[in-house]
Order: sequence, then C-alpha cells, then structure tokens
Amino acid sequence: MTTPADLTVDLADRDIPLERDIFLRSLIRWLSGTLEDVVGLNEASGFISVVGQEMGTELNDLYHGLLERETLSREEVAAVLVDLKRRIQGDFFLVEQDDEKIVLGNTTCPFGEKVLGRESLCMMTSNVFGLIAAENLGYGRVELKETIARGDGRCHVVVHLQPDESAPLATQREYFKG
Repeated sequence: MTTPADLTVDLADRDIPLERDIFLRSLIRWLSGTLEDVVGLNEASGFISVVGQEMGTELNDLYHGLLERETLSREEVAAVLVDLKRRIQGDFFLVEQDDEKIVLGNTTCPFGEKVLGRESLCMMTSNVFGLIAAENLGYGRVELKETIARGDGRCHVVVHLQPDESAPLATQREYFKG
C-alpha cells in the first residue's frame, strides 16, 4: 500500500525554466494572442491601447513626482522614455531628437521572445510614449517604423511632436494633452 509520503515528489532542486517573469510574459502573450485571434489585430490593439493609456498616465505621474516637475521638457521626455524601458528590461536608446521629433531605437523588447507575432503588444509602447509626449509637450504621434514583434529584429520608433496633416494615420497613432 502506498502512503502520501511515498507520493511526494521533490521538484525544488529541478532546473525548471519557470519563474514569475516568464510566467507573466507568457500570460500576456497568450492573452494578446487570444484577443488577436478572436477580435482581430486592430481590435486587440485597441484593447491593449486602453491598458497602455492607463500605464502611460501612471508612469507620467511617477516621473513628474520623481523629477518634481509639473511639465517635462523635450529632453526630459526623451530621457524618461529611455529610462522607463530600461527599468523593465528593454534596450531603448535615443537616436536623435529635435523640436519636431524624438527618435528611439531598441534591440531588446521587455516582453522578450514572447512578443514575436504579437504586434498588438506594441500598443503598450505607442500609448505610453504618446501619452507622456502629449501630456508634457502638448502633442505626440507615434510611428512604429520597425518592431521586434513584426520580426524586424529591432524597434525603430519615432515620436512626432508636431501635427502633420499629410501623415498616414493608418500606420501611426496621435495623442493629445488630456
């Protein structure tokens, strides 16, 4: 006869690739994939945009408090965008900035390999960047020229700071001060 003690399996010393970060990134991957499959990429991007807007507001408030400012300059906005992605294990860097735009590159997505094929997750970046730009500089239009999610191997993001009537809004999102 087997006793409960005989049925105990010790897994603590086993090398199992599972911890909170991997679990949560996998969860987000499957949630976004399910949304994309059920309602389509555009609608899934819309749902994730709502979450990104909330995250953007929270992060904007956080940096305002840390920097003790009500409004951030363009240089500070660029620094915040790079810093917040660094803190969540992205590898964003400033390519260039001027009065019309902030251009960022990236070689490592915070979602890691879990972002591949999940373009809707890029709405987190778009909304966080766009909201922070708009709230501090009055306007932001985010153009995701290249993304790791699409298989480009890197991200190339342009945050436009001036409206442009000729810009193809089908591939970009606009953000205005709330």
